[in-house]
Amino acid sequence: MTNPNTPPDTDSPNHAPDDSSPPCVLVFNANDPSGAAGLGADILSVASVGSHALPVTTGVYVRDTTRIFDFFPLEEEAVTEQARAILEDATAQVIKVGFAGSPENVSAIAELAADYAELPLITCMPDLSWWEEDRIDSYQDAVRELLLPQTTVLVGNHSTLCRWLVPDWHADRPPSARDIARAAAEMGVPYVLITGIALPDQFLDNVLATPQTVMGSERFERFDAMFVGAGDTLAAALAALIGAGSDLKDAAKEALSYLDRCLDAGFRPGMGAVLPDRLFWAQPEDDEGEDDVESAQTNLFEPPFNETRH
Repeated sequence: MTNPNTPPDTDSPNHAPDDSSPPCVLVFNANDPSGAAGLGADILSVASVGSHALPVTTGVYVRDTTRIFDFFPLEEEAVTEQARAILEDATAQVIKVGFAGSPENVSAIAELAADYAELPLITCMPDLSWWEEDRIDSYQDAVRELLLPQTTVLVGNHSTLCRWLVPDWHADRPPSARDIARAAAEMGVPYVLITGIALPDQFLDNVLATPQTVMGSERFERFDAMFVGAGDTLAAALAALIGAGSDLKDAAKEALSYLDRCLDAGFRPGMGAVLPDRLFWAQPEDDEGEDDVESAQTNLFEPPFNETRH
């Protein structure tokens, strides 16, 4: 059996994409009616880098762009039945897990992932500060015990992962990417992709790391805005690129570049947070005149961001 923690040999006939169709990403996440995060973010991000999402709903947010008011998880049977139904029909190349919604759903997803152990598993830990503390603890405990041992890459913001994985950190410096990678490795995770590490002069570092080494990093200039949905955007793009055949280091670099451009083109659809524009590549350039609108609209149907697919 293939080690589930090892990036896949995408030439394997068991999960090689058909030349006539894009690679498929099985995505578990909640529905977000604002489009900021959740399945909407996953679907757009996966499509924008040239893959196809197989979205499985884990629950429903009640939210707008300012805050989350409530959340209603689906029953674990509903989550399992959605996933098994589509996997009986379509072939996924990779699995991406966002917010599962409940410890029971985490258990259901982990059980299904074990049945497809040959597929790489990308786990994104979202910011759960809006939730009750006891629910956060029980949810993260379930992810730690059931999902992380099967996870290939753990994706998350630096502050979120620090609070979760190294809560008793007392050193004079903040935990480094390798410190977090070491904590994740104790639960079986071989790679972490950590965003939002504060640097001097208004920059943020984003690092792909193992306990032994930093495999790559990309520095972003800090945007003067509050964004929602960056984590799901990055994790979904990473999953899609791995599913399309990129090796992990190249996939992380390209996914981070995609995220940076999404944030740079961000927009505010409501009165709250700025959303990443995951379709930035489909928008007309600012300096295009009215005479170029028809041409720009035609270009909407050109191949999307990922240039690594054949």
